[in-house]
Amino acid sequence: MFAFSARQLLAAATIGLCALPAAAAELRYAHVGAEGDFQTRFAAEAATAIEEETGGEVTVQVFPASQLGNVAEMVDGVRMGTIQMGHHDFASLARIVPEVAVFNAPFVYENAEHAMRATDPAKSEALQEINARLVEEGGVRIIGRIYRGARHISSNFEIKSPDDMAGKPFRAVPLDLWVSMVKGFGATPTPVEVSELPTALMTGMVVGQENPLTMIAANKLYEVQSHVAMTGHMQSVLAVFVNEKAWQGLSEENRAAITKVLDGKAMESLQWAQDSEQELVEELKGSGMTFTTAETGLDLAAFREQVLAQINQDFPDFEPYIQQIMSMK
Repeated sequence: MFAFSARQLLAAATIGLCALPAAAAELRYAHVGAEGDFQTRFAAEAATAIEEETGGEVTVQVFPASQLGNVAEMVDGVRMGTIQMGHHDFASLARIVPEVAVFNAPFVYENAEHAMRATDPAKSEALQEINARLVEEGGVRIIGRIYRGARHISSNFEIKSPDDMAGKPFRAVPLDLWVSMVKGFGATPTPVEVSELPTALMTGMVVGQENPLTMIAANKLYEVQSHVAMTGHMQSVLAVFVNEKAWQGLSEENRAAITKVLDGKAMESLQWAQDSEQELVEELKGSGMTFTTAETGLDLAAFREQVLAQINQDFPDFEPYIQQIMSMK
């Protein structure tokens, strides 16, 4: 019969524990996107790629279409850690750091590529500064982004200038930046959650809204809207964010793997949007929608002037960040 010292038993137990595989981390990932929208494809494909890239050490369970609550509830869930990941407009995090909404500000990007550079967590100084505040003040970190396309205005009548929208009830994303922007359009902002938008349009609670063409098609808004004004007032970039405690609970290697996946998918989302825009225009025309462009009388200069004036008035603290964004090459 062999006798073992306490030290030998402890050493054997330690070796045995080290030989065990690391426990897999499961991340709950929520968003409000509908089936068919780029953001839904992004989350599903990113989840699969993260599991592969981490060798199964990190799995991601995706909850689309507001399954875990509306935007505010989702953000609160990520802050508390009951949801580990989510994505939505940068402005959805403005209750933590108001200035983060600047990345959704209208007319601040030259084009889609510029928008992607300016929202890269690894390269954008403006975002890095705001990200540090999000971590400190809210326990949330932005780790990626999704490009959904330029946002345009849809309505059940033709729009050529802000005068055509004057006093009419238009849907605003329930965030301060959108309320300000819709006010700049000349319309009466009416906050409506995306899950309630088709009903709000159908009942006449609002007579129009603004979104990328992907969303207009995926949510079949052509059934309740007849016109699209191609204002391109925003380059729609969504922030992918994570609970900081959950993020730091992952190994450095797995954090790097997730970042790699999200960066790759971000550039894929840009390609998806650019490849599909003209196809979506033709598809929506085929569904009965009429498009108004600068060539057919859309006064983009009037929209830009009025909206920027309203944003500058309502958000004076955005100015230094806007300058950083606009100067980023």
